Amino acid sequence: MRTAVAVRGITRLVEKQLDHLFLYDKQKEGILLASAVSKALKKTAVNFSECRNKYYRKDGEVYFNPFHSGQYTVFLYYLSRVVREYEAFSLADRIYYLNKALNAVDLYYEIELPDLFFLDHPVGTLLGRADYGDYFVFSQHITVGNNHDIYPVFDERVSLLAGAVVIGNSRIGRNTIVSAESFIKDEEIPPNSVVFGQSPHLVIKTMPDSYFDDYFHAKFFLDS
Repeated sequence: MRTAVAVRGITRLVEKQLDHLFLYDKQKEGILLASAVSKALKKTAVNFSECRNKYYRKDGEVYFNPFHSGQYTVFLYYLSRVVREYEAFSLADRIYYLNKALNAVDLYYEIELPDLFFLDHPVGTLLGRADYGDYFVFSQHITVGNNHDIYPVFDERVSLLAGAVVIGNSRIGRNTIVSAESFIKDEEIPPNSVVFGQSPHLVIKTMPDSYFDDYFHAKFFLDS
């Protein structure tokens, strides 16, 4: 993966941001953070590898620019997860908080997103501890949360448009687009669906596979 800034520069950028906003001890945490940055970049490369968006590829190569807010959101999410794997929980907390402060996205490091997902201007989004399938797409002001400690399940190729809310004992089937401002609570949505409205009065339209092939392949992913 090509990067707009050298790996050492990316590490320094994170260090400066952590030091400016929070407590950061380079002497104690610097080696760990540098190692975590390298691993997080590898995970970021996998995530970007099938992304169709023009900003994620340069001269035919996967490309990472830390000054692209969406890309940096993904990277910081992975960085917090890698640091958590090292059991450096305080540092993981600060990186998670940094992501929240800079990008206005709540992606806690214990949230397990799939290898392949895409975020599209995700300001104001909060993703809870749901089960997320590959080719998951989300936009701004999304809420995924629990109802009585039960979280949703998302199968492959689900897209949540602006302002969508999915909570509780819900299962969202493969090839589903949840329209803007929809509210889904404790519902099972069948595959190949476009969903509108508010639970328990949802409107669900069934569409052919080709509709979703065009949607996910043409807009978001090279191979979905």
